[in-house]
Amino acid sequence: MDRDAACSGRTVAEGMVSEDLKVRVVVLGGGTAGWMTAAALVTLIPRAAEVHLIESEEIGIVGVGEATLPHLRAFITRLGIDEAAFMAQTHATFKLGIEFRDFGAIGDRYIHPFGTYGRPLKGVGFHHYWLRRHHEGAVRPIGDYSTGVVAAEARRFVRPAGDADDIAQAYGYAYQFDATRFAPFLRTHAEARGVKRSEGKVVAVERDAQTGDVTALRLEDGSRVEGDLFVDCSGFRALLIGGAMEEAWEDWSHWLPCDRAVAAPCASPPGGIEPYTRATAMAAGWRWRIPLTHRVGNGYVYSSAHVSDAAAADAFVAALEGPPLAEPRLLRFRAGRRRRSWVGNVLSVGLASGFLEPLESTSLYLAQMAITQLIEHFPGRRVTDADRDGFNALVDMEYDRIRDFLILHYHATTRDDSPFWDHVRTMAVPDSLAAKMALWRQTAQVSHYRHGLFLEPSWIAVYLGQGIVPQGWDPRADLPDAAALDAALAGLHERIAAAVAAMPDHAAGLAAAA
Repeated sequence: MDRDAACSGRTVAEGMVSEDLKVRVVVLGGGTAGWMTAAALVTLIPRAAEVHLIESEEIGIVGVGEATLPHLRAFITRLGIDEAAFMAQTHATFKLGIEFRDFGAIGDRYIHPFGTYGRPLKGVGFHHYWLRRHHEGAVRPIGDYSTGVVAAEARRFVRPAGDADDIAQAYGYAYQFDATRFAPFLRTHAEARGVKRSEGKVVAVERDAQTGDVTALRLEDGSRVEGDLFVDCSGFRALLIGGAMEEAWEDWSHWLPCDRAVAAPCASPPGGIEPYTRATAMAAGWRWRIPLTHRVGNGYVYSSAHVSDAAAADAFVAALEGPPLAEPRLLRFRAGRRRRSWVGNVLSVGLASGFLEPLESTSLYLAQMAITQLIEHFPGRRVTDADRDGFNALVDMEYDRIRDFLILHYHATTRDDSPFWDHVRTMAVPDSLAAKMALWRQTAQVSHYRHGLFLEPSWIAVYLGQGIVPQGWDPRADLPDAAALDAALAGLHERIAAAVAAMPDHAAGLAAAA
């Protein structure tokens, strides 16, 4: 039986599913999350799902998230989307990582790369050897042993060849793109594969009197859309999961106090396009900078408890490289997630499910992750507890781990120059993060897990980048002779430097990808 049939939860003769046995999936919301969901279902399990998307152009979309993680590459590849066509349509550039400025202390900077640092030796992670020589005062910055960091600093890019054993290929890449163009691009893809679209606002949600499940959505023109499974992609409104199903919101603003953003693009400055996103700490939050082929995306994410909207807008405009190309736009949000993202026959994806500020470009990943889990737990016409419980457990785990990683960026600081940084530096953090930080400080070990977004190199980047340097390391790192270790480190750095020098610059890499 193929994957489509297996996902449907039914016995299928000769690998075919009758049209009247398909699960009728109704997707509410046509922003990025909605069209990602519709496109994935109709492409990956077309014989199990019949997809009907409802959206209102009058409501519009948030559309300011323009930086992604490497996982999006796998998503568009699975959907059969040509990378060059996608990049051209969305004015995309390549992204090797994220540069952080002024987070650990004013004047500090580091790049969190999509790739590894060095290579393990005899089962011991590279960073343990680096820590040993760092404390002995005889080693280069750890970023010099990451191909992704060195290439980003040099503004060079070439797609890695995929040889995981070659340090010169030990990096990944993502995209920086115009989010307002991504949903229309996916809409074309999805409708060509059978997704039905209805335009209009939902004015009533019909539910089964006994089970409480949603049975249909009624639109303002009087039409009804019936379904078996409803996916809420209505953004912060959360019309189904938060409205009809009344699922509670778990508020994380005491750990992630930034609750607003002001955003506007500006013209690209001369000097080339950086293959990385920049996050610069501000007095009450941080500012993003995302270079595209036609402009630069900018925004200031801040805590309204620590700065007024007017003062934040003034600070934002003053920091721009040039005049804004549009009136700065104010966004309001709060960090957290639904206690359950799937309740009854209503499942939430994207902002309806949860929100974690874009400090590490996780918004599209969280939507993609939920879509992947939906496909893995795709039900029959009757949703089972096993479907819901498996989905909710995995979604909660992802949100919780990403939450901890984001909090680390704020809490790992010596800054005491503003009330905002005093608060995040001294606040109590989740026990799960406190345990991770204690383990790192004592042993230089990173908590290991098989599932989840940010793995060992990411935690190392932020820990070291923001000044948390363990006093100890794996004792096996003391075994090599210092001269031999230094020779190995020098050879590693030279190999990376030579590989990066042979790369084209980012502009040439973009031209080659077109």
